Amino acid sequence: MYKRILETAEWLKARMTTQPETAIILGTGLGELAKEIDKEQVIPYTEIPHFPISTVEGHAGCLIFGKLGGKDILAMEGRFHYYEGYDMKQVTFPIRVMRELGIKTLFVSNAAGGTNPAFEIGDLMIITDQINFMPENPLRGANIPQGPRFPDMGHAYDPQLIQLADAIADENGIKVQHGVYLATQGPTYETPSEYRMFARWGADAVGMSTVPEVIVARHCGIRCFGISIITDLGGMEEVVLITHEDVQKAAAEAQPRMATIMGEMIARS
Repeated sequence: MYKRILETAEWLKARMTTQPETAIILGTGLGELAKEIDKEQVIPYTEIPHFPISTVEGHAGCLIFGKLGGKDILAMEGRFHYYEGYDMKQVTFPIRVMRELGIKTLFVSNAAGGTNPAFEIGDLMIITDQINFMPENPLRGANIPQGPRFPDMGHAYDPQLIQLADAIADENGIKVQHGVYLATQGPTYETPSEYRMFARWGADAVGMSTVPEVIVARHCGIRCFGISIITDLGGMEEVVLITHEDVQKAAAEAQPRMATIMGEMIARS
């Protein structure tokens, strides 16, 4: 695995014209944010050695090098999920490569179902902590020599970046929520009873991504910041049917606000 990571990183280094220290992962329905990036290079995942292929609608499947907020960045337009059939090493492979490319800060975004009754569809939730309810930890197995065997997850999401995001949201009159993100394996959306169970566990939102990437990023010494767009609400007695198209639509409507926050954060950090 580590040999493949190094081979992929060397392949990309030979083609990179910039040296970004910040990376962004654009999740479901958030590909429009890529339009905010001044692109210098766009590399399809299909061309990158050892890279998985994104199979989900709304995930373009490209690695972008460019500028956002006046800073050089690397962006993943589309991510990989456990429910697609990939194992956790494959899901988090790009994070390992990012570390070898010199990435120091990772911004993650996702669409999530809200379990907090105070939330509304379209809310932005700054992630303050996470719960791993996936069937496997991505660090299981031989320790890859990018970090310690037992990494601390006390501050999975960087407190200083959260503080900066709050300040930018306040300056721009953008309403934000704070909360805990829980990841399941998917691909089914949660039942009302599962939503209520997750809420009792302390989760404010639930989705099918992000947590493995953040675990590996922290193992690699990369600091993290995350935002969930609340695209649906669960836990109600009356069942509300959810489609992937509904999730994409809600995410698309909210992403200009997320782009403002992330763009300003990158400019100032």
